[in-house]
Amino acid sequence: MKLRYHVVPCCLAISALLAPAAGQAHQLRENLRHRIEQWRAGRAAASGLQEIRVQGRKVLVHVPAGYDPGHPAPLVLAFHGGGDAAYMADDSRYGLQRQADRSGFIVAFPNGASKLPGGRFATWNAGGCCGYARDQGSDDVGFARAVVSAIEGRYAVDANRVFATGMSNGGMMAHRLACDAADVFRAVASVAGTDATTQCNPSRPVSVLHIHARDDDHVLFDGGAGPGAFRDQSSVMNFVSVPETIARWVQRDQCGGSAQRVLQVPGAYCDAYRNCAGGAQVQLCVTDTGGHSWPGAERVRPGKEAASTALDASATIWRFFDSQAPRAASAASAALRR
Repeated sequence: MKLRYHVVPCCLAISALLAPAAGQAHQLRENLRHRIEQWRAGRAAASGLQEIRVQGRKVLVHVPAGYDPGHPAPLVLAFHGGGDAAYMADDSRYGLQRQADRSGFIVAFPNGASKLPGGRFATWNAGGCCGYARDQGSDDVGFARAVVSAIEGRYAVDANRVFATGMSNGGMMAHRLACDAADVFRAVASVAGTDATTQCNPSRPVSVLHIHARDDDHVLFDGGAGPGAFRDQSSVMNFVSVPETIARWVQRDQCGGSAQRVLQVPGAYCDAYRNCAGGAQVQLCVTDTGGHSWPGAERVRPGKEAASTALDASATIWRFFDSQAPRAASAASAALRR
């Protein structure tokens, strides 16, 4: 009995000593997390970006030089491929902040769904693709709607001029938003990411631009996942071809007649279907080279083929968006969507 009497108080004493230590460790972790968040926010601010949180996820926002709250600005949501928002916001790779300053639109870079700290290696649930977001059934359409509402709550946004673009899996997400959120997004543009939706019933005709390189080795032009796609093939899908993607949108938008060549330059061309319901337009731009990259990019991932210089994707996308919507929506129309 004496042995038991001495052991129990000993254990209680050890527990009493460990409890504060555990509490201190938790506090240290919280302090570290807070400092990391402060560092990230400072880094974003230094790059001309503001960081906001929507549904617990990071969204980087660039407000163009000359922004005037008295004049509602267009809004473009730019969805990264497999990666994160900061990568998509890198102007040496995509140039969207420079384009925003030239053209006067707000550009936001949302972060996809990720199981890793800081939202790294995130993906989007575009339907049949990709990875963690798809497998978890992430409501990325709902998240995109929430991002638009959050930005409308902070800045003067022209509700008739809200657009979405994306690269690779982010481009697939743009296609899905055209299907599931046509009431919010006036037009979408995808680069190197074909239609991955499992069903699509847009609430109205929506304009779609698709840009793709013939030699893309990730999302193959004629369909399927190429050798450059995810190592784990179960993370992706048997990608829909570019011609099939365009054919689907021609049918959805009830476009009549044949496509017209609207751009022909060495190494690239663009064809457009303009006789579509509701004034919508379906356009395809093809580059001969560039692989799985953003045409006009200064930098690509190490070991990858240089981006095509025959086309500037950021400028092409903005010209397409700018031609698709009326100006100066009232604040009331924005409020009706919330």
